Amino acid sequence: MSRTAGAAAVLLLALAGCAAADDGAAPAGSEPSPTVTSAEADETASDDDSVTADEAEPAPAGPVITTTGSAYGTVLVDGRRQAIYLFDREAGRTPRCYGACADAWPPVLAKGDARARRQVRGGLLGTVPRRDGTLQVTYAGHPLYFYAHEGPGQLLCHDIVEYGGRWLAVTPRGVAAPT
Repeated sequence: MSRTAGAAAVLLLALAGCAAADDGAAPAGSEPSPTVTSAEADETASDDDSVTADEAEPAPAGPVITTTGSAYGTVLVDGRRQAIYLFDREAGRTPRCYGACADAWPPVLAKGDARARRQVRGGLLGTVPRRDGTLQVTYAGHPLYFYAHEGPGQLLCHDIVEYGGRWLAVTPRGVAAPT
């Protein structure tokens, strides 16, 4: 097989994985990325001595955002090693992926503050409200997404065009990984 034909076959496999039916199965030919472990525990401190530990309700723990190595360099993943993407159609912090787009590319949601691990810069983490009132995690101002048909340890959909924009893995610097 020629080099061009081989590259085309790899691209078709990647596209098939990113447009796979919602059957819950991993796309054919997928290989997991290196394992990420995070045994770090969060510490909470209170400056308010008037509330005892028994009376205080702990703030909900937000998602862990960490990093892993990939064919595209170091990229963001969640605590389960699920790859995280940005949507280049979103020039600012306002999410534009709803409906069928959000079914295929679910937003990274938070009920508490997202927690930075490894090479993730905590100061770049934030949230933005979605139309339904949920909070979507942002990184360097980009709303973050998963791909619904990838499993933990997979990064199959980097540099894929769907729903009017390009989906790109995110580096710890808060920019798209190289294509």
